[in-house]
Amino acid sequence: MIEYLPLLLFVGAIFILLMGYSVAFALAGTGLLFAGVGILTGHFDSVFLQAVPNRIFGVMYNEVLIAVPLFVFMGVMLEKSKIAEELLDTMAALFGSMRGGLGISVTLVGMLLAASTGIVGATVVTMGLLSLPTMLRRGYDPAVATGTICASGTLGQIIPPSIVLVLLGDVISSAYQQSQIDRGIFSPDTVTVGDLFLGALIPGLLLVIAYIGYMVFVAITRPKAVPAIPAEELSQITNLWMRALKALLPPVLLIGLVLGSILGGFATPTEAASVGAVGSILLAMMRRAFSLKTLHAVMRSTTQVSSMVFMILIGASIFSLVFRGYGGDEMVSDFLTDLPGGVVGAMAVVMLIVFLLGFFLDFIEITFVVVPIVAPILLSMGLDPIWLGVMLAINLQTSFLTPPFGFALFYLRGVAPDSVSTGQIYKGVVPFIMIQLLVLALIAWQSGLATWLPKFVYG
Repeated sequence: MIEYLPLLLFVGAIFILLMGYSVAFALAGTGLLFAGVGILTGHFDSVFLQAVPNRIFGVMYNEVLIAVPLFVFMGVMLEKSKIAEELLDTMAALFGSMRGGLGISVTLVGMLLAASTGIVGATVVTMGLLSLPTMLRRGYDPAVATGTICASGTLGQIIPPSIVLVLLGDVISSAYQQSQIDRGIFSPDTVTVGDLFLGALIPGLLLVIAYIGYMVFVAITRPKAVPAIPAEELSQITNLWMRALKALLPPVLLIGLVLGSILGGFATPTEAASVGAVGSILLAMMRRAFSLKTLHAVMRSTTQVSSMVFMILIGASIFSLVFRGYGGDEMVSDFLTDLPGGVVGAMAVVMLIVFLLGFFLDFIEITFVVVPIVAPILLSMGLDPIWLGVMLAINLQTSFLTPPFGFALFYLRGVAPDSVSTGQIYKGVVPFIMIQLLVLALIAWQSGLATWLPKFVYG
């Protein structure tokens, strides 16, 4: 019975989460409860809990994680300054004359918002509020409209500078060093968040191109599902290219500055995030959308999101310490190494588990709880850390799109009008799920899609 305690611990945590308790307190509380029972029965060494203060100090002194509140601030400020609304209107005018043009506009704006905010929920809700009524009014098939919005919103998982990639990069870096030490390599190589940003760039752009390709396919095969904006309406728009330049150039320059400074090696992710935060304030001032009231609202949202992230991280640290104290890491290692198919079988099982957990847990919980357990084992089998990080990110992105539990579907359902049924939302995301699975299979087959750019840039 004792050997199954790590499994019971994991199942117990998921059960408490499904009951609706706060994630951070559910993880920490479950861990402490099992630790207390183990100490009383003599099956758990309390020394493991003495490492909790060191874990918390490690979080406080982790410079990479400082990028999280800065990127959140940048994204919320860009959202409050109405950049998304202006971008969507401008892109719709640019592409509106062609069938499917509005869908292509939503995809491109979703990509830019993903690179700006990096938060899936914020992007899906923003796009749902801004673009869904317009698409329905233009005669778009509700399934196509909702599928496009959900898929574009989840690009925040994979398009850098994504918060998901910041957190995942930090965890993968620690797991990679641990896996090398376990193999007797005491001067381990390092993997940075910048490496993961570069690795995710080509797969992210592949997804965007595939989404646009699907919209073109629908426009050819089902033109009535994605009608063009009437020419007489477009003719009333003056100075379109100047308006497009004004709407596109500032946010693109800001994203380029943030990403370019990281990828070029001029700044760390934290330093680049601070540039992005200051740049978002300047953009809001340029659009005359900045005020003390706006700053207060942005700071409040940033504090709430950042507090949630770090509380989950602390709760996950306690949970993982108890899990290791019961020998859970050894149990998982034995399970994965004994699977048929070797490293391929182990990777397939981990991807399936992460995909299913994505129905119930947010990316933060999965990143902090599951990845630290499985990543060192997979990396010890010889997998590339950047490739593994990209595969996990796209896998989670696919999970968040998949009915009936995908988080993106819940976000959109919350802001969609009653005239759009849940069944139409489910139907709309199916083609995009297939696209993501194809891209995932392509990266699994050609790992260079994720690893070539970091090697080319950093050698």
